[in-house]
Amino acid sequence: MNVVIVESAAKAKTINKYLGGNYKVLASFGHVRDLPSKDGSVAPDKDFDMTWEIDSGSQKIIREIADAVKKADKLILATDPDREGEAISWHLLEILEQKKAIKKGLAIERVAFNAVTKQAVLAAIAAPRQIDEPLVDAYLARRALDYLVGFTLSPVLWRKLPGARSAGRVQSVALRLVCDREAEIEAFKTDEYWTVEATLATKSGEEFPARLYGVDGTTLKKLDIKDEASAFAIKRAIEKGEFRVVSVERRAVKRNPYAPFATSTLQMDASRKLGFSAKQTMQIAQRLYEGVDVGGETVGLITYMRTDGVTIIPEAINAIRGMIAREYSQRYVAPFVREYKTKAKNAQEAHEAIRPTDVTRTPASVSRYLDRDQARLYELIWKRSVASQMASAELEQTTADIEIKGRDGKRYTLRATGSVVQFDGFLKVYEEGRDDRVRTIEKGKDDTSDEEDTSRLPQLAEGDPLTDRAVEAEQHFTQPPPRYSEATLVKRMEELGIGRPSTYASTLAVLQERDYVRIDKKRLIPEDKGRLVIAFLESFFKKYVEFDFTADLEEKLDLISAGDLEYKQVLRDFWRDFTAAVDDIKDLRVGDVLEALNELLGPHIFPAKEDGSDPRACPKCGTGRLSLKISGKNGAFIGCGNYPDCKYTRQLTGEATSAGGDRELGFDPETGLPILVKSGRFGPYLQLGEGEGDEKPKRSSIPKGIDAATIDFEKAMQLLSLPREVGIHPETGTPITAGLGRYGPFILHDGTYANVDSIEDVFTIGLNRAVTLIAEKKAGKGNRFGRAATKTVLKDLGEHPGAGGKIQVLDGKYGPYVSHDKVNATVPKGMDPATLTIDDAVRLLQERVAKGGGKRPARGKAAAKPKAAKAAGDGDAETKPAKAKLKAAKKAAPKAKTKAIAEG
Repeated sequence: MNVVIVESAAKAKTINKYLGGNYKVLASFGHVRDLPSKDGSVAPDKDFDMTWEIDSGSQKIIREIADAVKKADKLILATDPDREGEAISWHLLEILEQKKAIKKGLAIERVAFNAVTKQAVLAAIAAPRQIDEPLVDAYLARRALDYLVGFTLSPVLWRKLPGARSAGRVQSVALRLVCDREAEIEAFKTDEYWTVEATLATKSGEEFPARLYGVDGTTLKKLDIKDEASAFAIKRAIEKGEFRVVSVERRAVKRNPYAPFATSTLQMDASRKLGFSAKQTMQIAQRLYEGVDVGGETVGLITYMRTDGVTIIPEAINAIRGMIAREYSQRYVAPFVREYKTKAKNAQEAHEAIRPTDVTRTPASVSRYLDRDQARLYELIWKRSVASQMASAELEQTTADIEIKGRDGKRYTLRATGSVVQFDGFLKVYEEGRDDRVRTIEKGKDDTSDEEDTSRLPQLAEGDPLTDRAVEAEQHFTQPPPRYSEATLVKRMEELGIGRPSTYASTLAVLQERDYVRIDKKRLIPEDKGRLVIAFLESFFKKYVEFDFTADLEEKLDLISAGDLEYKQVLRDFWRDFTAAVDDIKDLRVGDVLEALNELLGPHIFPAKEDGSDPRACPKCGTGRLSLKISGKNGAFIGCGNYPDCKYTRQLTGEATSAGGDRELGFDPETGLPILVKSGRFGPYLQLGEGEGDEKPKRSSIPKGIDAATIDFEKAMQLLSLPREVGIHPETGTPITAGLGRYGPFILHDGTYANVDSIEDVFTIGLNRAVTLIAEKKAGKGNRFGRAATKTVLKDLGEHPGAGGKIQVLDGKYGPYVSHDKVNATVPKGMDPATLTIDDAVRLLQERVAKGGGKRPARGKAAAKPKAAKAAGDGDAETKPAKAKLKAAKKAAPKAKTKAIAEG
């Protein structure tokens, strides 16, 4: 019996069918051990000796693998074909040797395949190799670096920047990109400019637009017409004049297809076209790679999805070109085999591009076997791969220049452009989504004058007279560069050589999980917590968030994987400089740190005032100076330097537009008191007047979803009018009221609360609905949020591959979770429960058990508290976060939080 070890249960099941009865295929479920999350797991003083620990959730899996290997004739390690897969094989072999499961003379082979198809698997089995030691060394170096940065830098943050959680290597550089872009946006100065455009007509009456291009032979620049007066002077000068065509240029243009997908470009286009997050894209792609039941046969539909390569093997290219000829005609086949090379910095190109394993499996033929998101992603991959070997699109571009002598004696040139597709070529199948670009705003709409013009111009010839039907002068304003989306951030990271294909999704997920950034309308916006961390690192660890430094370190890891560099030497060099940087700030006082951050974040937290007065002057006492303050409980805020005599506080970005730091919306018509928007330590709120003596003024919090900066008088009056009486309960004769509380909007009747879905419901909910919610709550069918407390099964995933028993995805009171044998694991924020696979579920359950979240103890016995604080490395997507308290940090900062998650 030959034992084959792969990473996932789905892959194990598929491959077992391919190999037959003489093989037993087992799954490791990803990594089986990691560095214990405690100080000392990597020992620089022992030449970076690393201590490994088997994950508690993997103990049973390891026992099963060891038992099988003891009886095996051959051990075949068939984990994924990347750095992480090589590391898993290495870990497994070491563990099996330590457990004495490998008998003398047992043949041990390493195989790797780029696609889960019978042909690819059998070809790999026929061409075994040994574990790639340089690739393992590169993994060890990356894991050690991430661990050392996390466990060294995070305690420094706790001591010097109380309330901060963590910092790290790749994530911090990605966060810096987001923060730098936000700073650009804040510093951007808007410029006004105007354009003049005429609607012209030929003798036959055909109309087309032409835009002012030059004056007296000088080409106009974008911002040359600066004001309304200048624009309308030109408009008056050329209206109803004699327009004449002075030149017409027509030229043939070819557009070539795009390279097949690599990991980054797949994430980019899936974000643009399908709205998928990077993490969601990789989860769906993993399922398509590992195997899908297609008409009773389990097949991998795509090749390996973690790659920066853009090449395709010749056999697949021939199949694609043949399919194009059959489906679209020979004219659509590129006249030569197209070869592509990635432009990404430090690209390894160790694997093929992402492509269909069999191009004859068209999206239409397999869609009925896939869920909606799988079908959409497969179609995207299929079309991009096919288009890469198609003929170029052929276009005809026409440029016509038109002149007119204005009433002011100047000669004006207008330009009209058009582009017509003569042959669609690859565009018949696929067109790439567009990236963001710096645009202008025209009367509240995007100005797309810089987009490709696909309109057709009428037949024009030099000397043709034209008449104007209309001449318009239009105002525009320059706009700052757009915030990053996940797609554009991945693209920028790839351009800089930061991170690797397997790290992009996890890096973006970590930034959101730690509340360093939030996503609004698919844009990444840095939170104040993230900006504080980056400001601290730029002030005191600038080298370690520089793009070139991080990219150079990635390049060294690649040299290690190629066998050209010794990994421990890289660790020695890094550790020497890094520890010196840490030592340099050990005596720095927290006050010095905060003042440095005040200066660096000044434009953000102390924006300039229109009257030119000092933005750091306290608006309440007038003599104190505002400064960044830190609270271990509530994080960062702005406070007055005259504390405790002056207790003025606000959030980092709170408004302060009047003498009291408040914004006045108007006056209550009943009391005559002003309605104020105030900003406190816990956020913005509304207040009616200032109160007299011991009387407290009426206040209302501003709920999520309503922007304090734009809230209007009517909405403020609504909120201050709460609680609202909904009506009289028909059974008790007592009122039901609706209001806004600590846990959100609610209704209340005789001491029974039931929350409603949104703040709007507070103002619109009727008596019948309110009575029903109260009844459900009293009957135990609702929780404090007014939702049903019963568990809803969202998805049955089948039997647990290792322990047996049903695994389900349930919707509980606190959101979706995975359940198996009384172990529940929350589905992380950003992970779609609908796309969850059995491997994802097993991994979540294992992590939950590892954190002390197993079955409930018997009644009367308290559950053991977890002993470790969290710490994690950058790692690849499969790398598990570590957990532990840092003893040294606790001694140095006994008042600091002992729980932290290091970015890596």
